[in-house]
Formats: sequence, structure tokens, C-alpha cells
Amino acid sequence: MKAIITGASKGIGKAIALKLASDGIHLIITARNFSELDLLKQEIQKEHPNIQVSIYTADLSNRAEVEKLIEDVFAQHQDLNILINNAGIYKQGDISNGDESILEEMMEVNLYAPIHISRGLLPILQKNKGSHIFNICSIAGLDPYPRAGMYSISKFAMQGFSRCLREELKEKGIKVCTIYPGATWSNSWEGSDLPASRIMQASDVAEVISMSIKLSPSAVLEEITLRPQLGDLP
Repeated sequence: MKAIITGASKGIGKAIALKLASDGIHLIITARNFSELDLLKQEIQKEHPNIQVSIYTADLSNRAEVEKLIEDVFAQHQDLNILINNAGIYKQGDISNGDESILEEMMEVNLYAPIHISRGLLPILQKNKGSHIFNICSIAGLDPYPRAGMYSISKFAMQGFSRCLREELKEKGIKVCTIYPGATWSNSWEGSDLPASRIMQASDVAEVISMSIKLSPSAVLEEITLRPQLGDLP
């Protein structure tokens, strides 16, 4: 099997890459920073020398770079059967007084890029058996998030995209799963005085993806909500 992971250089994306490599799945990893991707590739291949890791850099807020990524993957990886739309950005901003450019940027990365990548790679996924699409959404796509109305809009939109895609593809043998993580450890939490018990580990998200891939062909996890045991952060 082979998976492409967007936003793979850190956080949830990196944890997914490490877990899938340990499961024997070959990888295409993409993010904006080549050096971070290369370090991840070295880490994976040191532990799993038989795993193939291909690197592509792309800024998913730039439509031209998204199209170039799709073109390159389509040309070089016809054996792809797992797509993980993980890349996303979070910026605070209320609907009533937030900068409109914040919403536009988040929509480009959190919604339009996953749509374009999914559409562009669907011909490959359709011809390969056991294909999966995982869309990493957020609990902000289930309920409005405090002080981040614009972010919530982008994630509610991603929820709608993912649910519609599930309906379109279920008769074609492609499983679509939407994942809604709560607060999950990443570099953005460094320096925080929150105890570790209040934030999930990125590996928790990776574990549920690994489990979902291993289900029988007749079963799919349509939606998965993950929260810290003590609940959402205030």
C-alpha cells in the first residue's frame, strides 16, 4: 500500500507518517518545508529501511502549487491507494470583526486544497483496490469554536465536503473517513502551562487511522471524534 499525507512534516501528519511506515505502508509526504520533510524521511528509513518515502514540497494556499503536486503524484505514483488530507491552518478571528483575509487563507488550505487534491487523485484511487480517503477536520467542524468563528466556518465546510464525498464514493469501493480531533499536541503548544493530560498526543490520531485501514472491506469508520479525556479546552 502507498499513502500520501499532506502537512506531514510535523504534528498529526508526522505521527501518521511514522505509524503507517511501521505498518509497512510506503509514503508520499508533502509540506512546505523540504528540510523538515527530509529529516522525517531519514528518521523513517533508519527504522524501516524497506519503506519507500517520496518528498514533494507545496504551499497548499497556492493553487498553482497544488496543481503541480497533483500532476507530479499522478505521473509518478499510480500505485497510490491512501489519501490523507491533513494539512490545515488555524488563525483566530471572529465573523463580526475579523480580517476577511484570514477566512480566505484558511478556506484555501482547509477546504479547497483537499477538494482539488481529492478530485485530482481520484482516478488513481478508483482503479486501486482498498483505497481510503481520510479528511482531518476538527471539533471546530462540529461546534463553533470560541474566538475562532472563521476557523469554524472552514472546518464546517470541510465536514460537508467529506460527508458528500463519502456518499459519492461508497459504491465505488473507496472508503471516506472524517476525523474530528480536539486539542492535539503540536509545536504550537510549546511553552504552554497546560498539563499533558489536557492535550491529546498526535499518535492517538495516527492510531485510529491505522486501525481504520485494517478493517475488512465491508466496514468503514465514517466519522471519528477524538477529545482529551477531560474534555475540550475552554
